[in-house]
Amino acid sequence: MGSKAGAVVAGLCGAVFLAYCIYFDRKRRSDPRFKEKLRERRRKQNVSSAKSGLAKLPDLKDAEAVQKFFLEEIQLGEELLSQGEFEKGVDHLTNAIAVCGQPQQLLQVLQQTLPPPVFQMLLTKLPSISQKPELHPSQCLQAPLRCAATERRTDWY
Repeated sequence: MGSKAGAVVAGLCGAVFLAYCIYFDRKRRSDPRFKEKLRERRRKQNVSSAKSGLAKLPDLKDAEAVQKFFLEEIQLGEELLSQGEFEKGVDHLTNAIAVCGQPQQLLQVLQQTLPPPVFQMLLTKLPSISQKPELHPSQCLQAPLRCAATERRTDWY
């Protein structure tokens, strides 16, 4: 008899909770500014997700700025990868490849040093660097910069 009463109480609690959810969902949707708030929230989310992985690229004609940007992105990528934040680390490495004067050489070094799943993530993100609005695909090779990331890293995994 006790388990039957417990089942009834649990059923009633579930029904009350469901009614509570339905009531507040209807109240939220009937708010006159609901659609405005929803659109604003989605727009902010899209803007923040677009900015999260794509750093502002330097002027590709200024070799010093490009070199500084490249080294900062490599360093940030390494730090994030060593902390286990693979997605953000790969984003920074992708930015470094975008301004690298010898991207094939850098990719070979990264292939030797990164764990295979992380390198695969990097390869899937590479097409996105040609879609950046600040960067024309032909500009990737204009910066006179040698990719100096040649040390072998094994502490990322």
